[in-house]
Amino acid sequence: MSATDPRLPHSSAHADDAALSTDIVVGVDGSDESFVALQWALKEAVLSGQKVNAVFGWTPSWGLGAQPETEDEWLALRREIIERLRRWSQQACIDIGYEPKELRLTSVKASGASALLRIGAHAQQIVVGRRSLNRVTRWFTGSTSASLVEASKVPVTVVRLADDDEPDVRRDIANALSASNTPAASAVQSFRYVRPVVAGVDGSPTSRRVLEYAMRVAQLHHAALHVMMCWQLKDLGTLMGYERAIPPISVGQEHAEALVKGLLDDVDIPQGLHIVTHAFHIAATNGLEHASRYADHMIVGSRGLTGLNARILGSVSRHVVETAECTVTVVR
Repeated sequence: MSATDPRLPHSSAHADDAALSTDIVVGVDGSDESFVALQWALKEAVLSGQKVNAVFGWTPSWGLGAQPETEDEWLALRREIIERLRRWSQQACIDIGYEPKELRLTSVKASGASALLRIGAHAQQIVVGRRSLNRVTRWFTGSTSASLVEASKVPVTVVRLADDDEPDVRRDIANALSASNTPAASAVQSFRYVRPVVAGVDGSPTSRRVLEYAMRVAQLHHAALHVMMCWQLKDLGTLMGYERAIPPISVGQEHAEALVKGLLDDVDIPQGLHIVTHAFHIAATNGLEHASRYADHMIVGSRGLTGLNARILGSVSRHVVETAECTVTVVR
């Protein structure tokens, strides 16, 4: 197991952050949700052959005592952090099949979001965990996952940790009743999805990147891919023949279905990948949140809103990240 602990006297690292990046960068901090995120990243790496970099953003609030003042104290702190990372990662690797020595460990004195944005700037994706907090609490307190989604230039995957057993039971029920539930035949069957991958599209240029990413995920897991557009008339713009009138819902439905079809016609679909398309007349936030109850992984695009704009104007991707009942990846 490799360990990297760039020297961070009082502000930022001296190390070449690009050199520290790897295929999957995952945030760890000792919490249950970060442990679940690390396990998810390791499972993905087993299937894809990617490398994983477990990044710990250290701040004084994490219970490691006062900020070191001497060089010896800094060295001792970095050793303690790396040792804790090593113990977490060894436990996470149990029964997954990922070789612990292949896991990179990186500690950075910075907030979790800042550390991940810098170390993960050249990664294939950044992975973090999310606890299922009350949505009002999440909205006002913010979260590392929301900050990453707003600022990251690479895909961000948010792995949900349930607060109790009830969501897991609901998940089992959804698995049992889902029409897309098919057994996966594979030597790593426990890592394969039994429910579909869902790609939330809206006809924008980002939708193509969302679809391409979702196809790779579905193909990797031998899962069905459901391409889903949730629309309202105000989202469709001006429709031909209705420049001075409000089009009927049936016309909007036809237009939305045509957008989804055009999106699929414009990409190369991997052989053997099962794709189902949907267009639903519903607000995207509501439709995708509901769909997340029956999906194993949802991929959506980002509108690019940041900071106060994202909170005041709203963002579909932010809403899905904060409320979805499955793993979510946000693609720029």
